[in-house]
Amino acid sequence: MSDPAPDLPEAANRRFASGAFTSGLSVPDFAACVQMGLEPVGYVQGFCVMQWRWYGLNSPYSRGLSPYGGGGQGGYMESWQCPHGFVSAEHRSWGQNYEQSWVEDAWGHGFGTAYARMLEEAAAVGAHGVVGVVDTASRLGDLGVLEFHLRGTAVKVADTSGPPGGQPWTTYLAGQRLAKLIEAGYAPVAVAAAVSSVRVWAYCMTEYLLEGTNSSWGVQQAGAEITQVASAQMAARQIAREHVRSQLSGDSLHGAEMVVSEHELGQGDQEVQCVLRGNRVRRFKDFDPMPVPHPTVRLS
Repeated sequence: MSDPAPDLPEAANRRFASGAFTSGLSVPDFAACVQMGLEPVGYVQGFCVMQWRWYGLNSPYSRGLSPYGGGGQGGYMESWQCPHGFVSAEHRSWGQNYEQSWVEDAWGHGFGTAYARMLEEAAAVGAHGVVGVVDTASRLGDLGVLEFHLRGTAVKVADTSGPPGGQPWTTYLAGQRLAKLIEAGYAPVAVAAAVSSVRVWAYCMTEYLLEGTNSSWGVQQAGAEITQVASAQMAARQIAREHVRSQLSGDSLHGAEMVVSEHELGQGDQEVQCVLRGNRVRRFKDFDPMPVPHPTVRLS
């Protein structure tokens, strides 16, 4: 802008002269970031769309799994045997829980691809980091398609000479939560996220307890634990923690969030999925209180 417009306030002319930027931060988060010396330079995002279906995997037999614990894909697997002996060909004489590593690998690929594309946008605007990251994985209608979407606000560290070196750091945090982290002496390194997927192929006792029927098989008392499902829930959480721990490389995880969901894929066939995400952080100094914030709006 070569000449200031006479009909605009001086502050508006100054903003137009200095260039524009976009931000996904709320007003309080924006003010806190500016106070910390983080200058927003752009709203960045990354996408990845993947085919997402279960092709006929409605039984552990289709994966070559054995009722006696062999032939699996590695990782977690646990089997249960029917206590009744042979009843009929339709009777669920055995059941199995097993980790679906192929689902976890596909999810990791989709998330990682969208994450890398977000970082490419951040690097293109010369950012040192990305704050306030939000990630979603949502199905697109009934198309059997899963869309991974990551977005955040790219920032530069004020009073830093020269272009940023290396890959921009990322964090789910922004505003006061990020300020408290830095005040405590920790610096954000990257977001950490992983999924675990455990398939539950129910055996007869699990099926009866889930349905609440057929007391003739000894399922009579109220409040009986469904051991097979409980084991799947515990395993899903443990596997997710192990996957995230492998991403930390000795750093700490801050602000962890765990989301567990169940999907019924057929009678006696369900999936337990656990998504764990958090902030990979690294100590760089001792606790150091931040200065008192300056007012961002003056009324006089």
